[in-house]
Amino acid sequence: MSSVIWYLYEFARKSWAESFAVAKTNAEIVETPERFRDFPAVFPEYCIACGACTAACPAPNAIKLVRSEDTAEEEGITYPVINNRGCIRCGFCAEVCPTDPKTITCGENHLIREDFTILPTERMFVIDDYLCIRCKKCLNACQVEGAIKEEDNKIIIDQSKCIACGNCLDSCPVKGAVKGIYISNVQEQKDIINVIVNSLEESIESERDNISHLTDHEVYKIDVPVTELAKRARNIISNDDLILDTFQKITDRLKLRIVTWDDEKCKKCQLCVNECPSGAIKYDADENVVLRDTEKCLRCSTCYQTCPFGVAGYYVARFLLNPPSLEDGIIHITVKASQLPIGAD
Repeated sequence: MSSVIWYLYEFARKSWAESFAVAKTNAEIVETPERFRDFPAVFPEYCIACGACTAACPAPNAIKLVRSEDTAEEEGITYPVINNRGCIRCGFCAEVCPTDPKTITCGENHLIREDFTILPTERMFVIDDYLCIRCKKCLNACQVEGAIKEEDNKIIIDQSKCIACGNCLDSCPVKGAVKGIYISNVQEQKDIINVIVNSLEESIESERDNISHLTDHEVYKIDVPVTELAKRARNIISNDDLILDTFQKITDRLKLRIVTWDDEKCKKCQLCVNECPSGAIKYDADENVVLRDTEKCLRCSTCYQTCPFGVAGYYVARFLLNPPSLEDGIIHITVKASQLPIGAD
């Protein structure tokens, strides 16, 4: 009986109640694991507004694209914003982000360190520890002793010894486990990515009549030869290896939300104009027409869900470059209708 009374006394003490209410872990005993995946970090200046991060995110409302306002000096920029209350830290957004350097990073796996390299090179090779199967084929293929080594059951590349020969990439049996990162010509890579993304979106838009009647379970396929895109990319930079590498990164894991626009269905109600969060949709009173600026569009689907007449179409597209060649390569596109509700229905 006395023990019961003691417990009741302990629970009743004000000091105990206060300690319980503000209980927290002592910061001095917290140790963050080396591979701890924290909430994504965003670098807006690298964003190309492709929307891949929002399409890949499995957590509702965890990530969205926003656009800053235009000023007299410069146009606003589009970039992702992370909602930590919805984010589950899966890292998918960082994994599919096609820019180099990445717009979104999420833990050590997605952090490209600019370590000192003895030999000047345009390309850095890194090992993705999440995809690596520890087969050690890269280690055996490396021609420089100590450039690739095993530490704490992890295969790592010593950037101070690596000569960027690419043998590790060629020998690796797991696609993506060894990544070749071009650390120069960053702006040129962004320009090429913009060319690819805009061209692929135009190709899908040109097939609007064929995809506009897709049911929820149908898939429409489009094949785009890569030759013309390669020609436009060569006008940006004359480095076929870098161009092909960029093409493969874009088409390998990229998933895009695509918005099409059918002017003939528009009744000029301007509901979409008022709802568009980025100012991408405007009404021209002189011409009595509603115009959509694809450069400002965030592919957020607001217009699709708002319009009662089906002017905006909303689709999800995936891409694959096969064979991986700038001469005879084909970008295979698969398009599915969005599962979101439309305003008229």
